[in-house]
Amino acid sequence: MTTPKLYNPLSQYLKDRFGCRVYKVTVDTGLSCPNRDGTKGVGGCDYCVSSALLPKALATGTDVKSQLDEGIAYVRGRHKAGKFIAYFQVNTSTHAPLEELEKLFRAALIPEVACVAVSTRPDCLGDDVLALLSEIKKERPLWVELGLQSANDATLERVNRGHTAAEFRDAVIRAAASGIDICAHAIIGLPGEERADVIDTMRFIASLPVWGIKFHQLQVLKGTRMEEAWLKGEVKTRTLDEYADIVVECLEVLPPEVVVHRLSGDAPLRYIVAPKWGGGKFRIIDRIVGLMNEKKTFQGAKYTRKEDACDS
Repeated sequence: MTTPKLYNPLSQYLKDRFGCRVYKVTVDTGLSCPNRDGTKGVGGCDYCVSSALLPKALATGTDVKSQLDEGIAYVRGRHKAGKFIAYFQVNTSTHAPLEELEKLFRAALIPEVACVAVSTRPDCLGDDVLALLSEIKKERPLWVELGLQSANDATLERVNRGHTAAEFRDAVIRAAASGIDICAHAIIGLPGEERADVIDTMRFIASLPVWGIKFHQLQVLKGTRMEEAWLKGEVKTRTLDEYADIVVECLEVLPPEVVVHRLSGDAPLRYIVAPKWGGGKFRIIDRIVGLMNEKKTFQGAKYTRKEDACDS
């Protein structure tokens, strides 16, 4: 009998597909967010500060190719890397007219780029954008990183997210129909949420044609409304052990084939107010893996497919 692997990491997925390690290079398109510029709201999500998404060594170029050239040179020098992901990460990378988006994404199709990742919101993934991404995908592997954070609409409203779980579901289903892989983002520890809310979010994700997932611990970052609430004692953060325990249960209820892009968030230390353990991702991974070994569990251990449920 084959022993199941603990979880299905992105690093192994990329190595299997491309034959080597593949490294992300962040691209800042200069675009805004509809929840900041007044299209949907102002001020953004309570926990978000977009500058925390920028890499340590920010490329000085403003256009996509210059950023990639400089970023690739930096990463190649550090890791001897040969293949890269053009990661359109900062703000909402599809919040622009289609003609502008096409220029931005096509500028990333340089020889060193093995694949493209586009970060956006459910309410900025129209059918026209999906059609464009489908065309780009014909030239280079591509996936979309789509923020959900929680499947609880009350939570989404509480943190000023500006969209609903139903909008996320609709975007995922349309993306899947267009042949676009979706990596869902979820935050553990949002204000007002209990453990059951987090597991409900995982089951919601598991019910959809989602290809990948990123876990984030709630991080209180400097300069956010969340920091203001934290300073007043209105927001609490989880301990590392509490977070690891919840992540393990989340992995158990997800399909085993879902690709795990991250087990925790990774903001620059200079931005982190709480929890301080959020600055050590390798320690977090070790704690989660150690707990999975202790419990003798694995990704998908408690997941039941609909067809399996019908057969039982």
